[in-house]
Amino acid sequence: MLMLSVDSSAAPASVCLTEDGKIIADYYLNTGFTHSQTLMAMTESVLNISGKKAEEIDVYAVNNGPGSFTGVRIGVSAVKGMAFAKDRPCIAVSTLLSMAYNCLGDHCIVCACMDARRQQVYNAVFRVRGMEVERLTEDRAISIEELITDLNMYDEQTMLVGDGAELVSRAVQSDHIVLAPEQIRFQRAASTAAAALEAYNRGEVLSPAALMPSYLRLSQAERERNAKQKGI
Repeated sequence: MLMLSVDSSAAPASVCLTEDGKIIADYYLNTGFTHSQTLMAMTESVLNISGKKAEEIDVYAVNNGPGSFTGVRIGVSAVKGMAFAKDRPCIAVSTLLSMAYNCLGDHCIVCACMDARRQQVYNAVFRVRGMEVERLTEDRAISIEELITDLNMYDEQTMLVGDGAELVSRAVQSDHIVLAPEQIRFQRAASTAAAALEAYNRGEVLSPAALMPSYLRLSQAERERNAKQKGI
């Protein structure tokens, strides 16, 4: 099975091509260019360099959020378009879950946190035991203070990952809660692919029409509009 996986949920962008779980091409870019400029060019490069064609892709996977509202929309829209064109199924992967797969092979708690502004993070907590990932919380938007209170309940090594990891680490006072090395700290399409393969094996596939972003909370524009309406 040939799978194309995509992540554009934060500043970096990445595309990964896997065949029966084996990575055959992996493209990661963190240059500051907009994902609308780079994502499809990266996809084309991955296919060309691996000698594969779009017609050969069996399934598409994408980190569908949470994350940057614009970045998530671009990734989901790109995958929907490619999958529609070839009538292929899709797999939606939580961005937070995908980061837990960066830590496969370890034995620890993984706290995935992305900067949600206003002293909040998008967060989920997982336990990694070798090659197994167990979800301990749902995806949520939570204050850093509340998150630290939650993390103090786990009396074991806890790895902070995500672009909100440094924010959380500055407020942490526990020796067992540590910042992950930069090489495994941020989301990558290769980890999206690992999570997606397990979802595929469980039958958790979607039609392109059913694939949607997951934002967890309203955008700033929507929050401001609601506040104005309440003030009327």
